[in-house]
Amino acid sequence: MEAASDWVRTLLGEHEHALLAYTRRITGDLELARDVVQEAFLRLLRADKSEVEGHARRWLYRVCRNRALDVTRKEFPMQTFDPAVEDQLRAAPGGDPAGAAQRAEQAGEIHASLALLPDAQREVLELRFGHGLSYREISAVTEHSIGHVGWLIHHGIRALRTRLARGDERASTAEGLA
Repeated sequence: MEAASDWVRTLLGEHEHALLAYTRRITGDLELARDVVQEAFLRLLRADKSEVEGHARRWLYRVCRNRALDVTRKEFPMQTFDPAVEDQLRAAPGGDPAGAAQRAEQAGEIHASLALLPDAQREVLELRFGHGLSYREISAVTEHSIGHVGWLIHHGIRALRTRLARGDERASTAEGLA
């Protein structure tokens, strides 16, 4: 049992913050997200290591997603993710303040554009680019086929590029008028 708890402790250190950010986006509530992630790791501790090893990250995302959807389905609508919470979860100490401000502004524009995407596109983009999951892992988490995951990502990126380009055009026009 000791080896299993060490394995879970290692996975906790590697994935807790990313799972918390992901689950927070689904639930819209940080405390509820913490409960969901805690429950996922408790389930992992009780699971047979041989059945989870080799795909533990995918398993954890799947358990967190399913549990988060279960607990929020009737109580809360799916809410957009607060970029400030993500910044706090992923913040690295130090760095260039001006560069950080520019990155925060760009991130805000991206988050605003992401919020306008359909839920399925937004979710797969977050899993792919925010959490680094492969198409196969995203397929296992969301229960979409791998081909559909690719389609959602492709169309989501295309929609984001279009929206962000329109934002640049509006900014250039506004600067030209000033």
